Amino acid sequence: MRPLIGISGSIIIDQGGRFPGYDRAYVNNDYVQSVLRAEGIPFILPVLEDDEAVKAQAQAMDGLILSGGHDVQSLLYQEEPSPKQGSPFPERDHSEGVLAIEMIRQGKPVFAICRGVQLLNAVYGGSMYQDTSYMKGNILKHDQVHTPAQATHTIQTEPESFMREHFGTTTLTNSFHHQAIKTVAPGFKATAYAADGVIEAIEMEDTTAFVIGVQWHPEMMTKKHERMQRLFDHFVNQASLTKQPTP
Repeated sequence: MRPLIGISGSIIIDQGGRFPGYDRAYVNNDYVQSVLRAEGIPFILPVLEDDEAVKAQAQAMDGLILSGGHDVQSLLYQEEPSPKQGSPFPERDHSEGVLAIEMIRQGKPVFAICRGVQLLNAVYGGSMYQDTSYMKGNILKHDQVHTPAQATHTIQTEPESFMREHFGTTTLTNSFHHQAIKTVAPGFKATAYAADGVIEAIEMEDTTAFVIGVQWHPEMMTKKHERMQRLFDHFVNQASLTKQPTP
């Protein structure tokens, strides 16, 4: 049986139509289609403020994708908000934090994307640059604004990592973020960097679970870039390996 892949959702406020101001649970369809092409069964997981319900979500899923979206609240990594901190969504931070920890506790694979990798890193004790302008040096453009499938900058992978195994020494990615990982959480290692030093990927060092995170948006590139789709293929295959048999 094909593995069940949970995709963490968010809430968007309807700006028009019949119900302006109405909350809607959603996730971008690129995630859904990338999982389907990888032979997984995608499920959108809403933000919940009931921890037991969140743990039940984790119990039901075979793999988890932490999707992109809002800035991670700086208080989660013990910093006061800076002037360039974007709008946080603390309820989502908490819900996804419980979800990620529970999935990893169960030995199930987690694939964290953009905001997702930042949230994962913060939950496990890492920290963030609240804006890349706070970094030293000549920082690259990390928000290409449009053309989501277009690769706009290179990344360099680290030896003895999944990123190196999958992409080789270098590859090209898209870029849609203004925050970045500052210190990597204990138990994780940085496995890819942009030319300006921005951490582009992390991997969990404990090999009992396949847990990776990337700073770019591979789901937006899967239609045109085979290697990006193969990231999802590998992740879904890992979920198949850990899937528990149906009683």
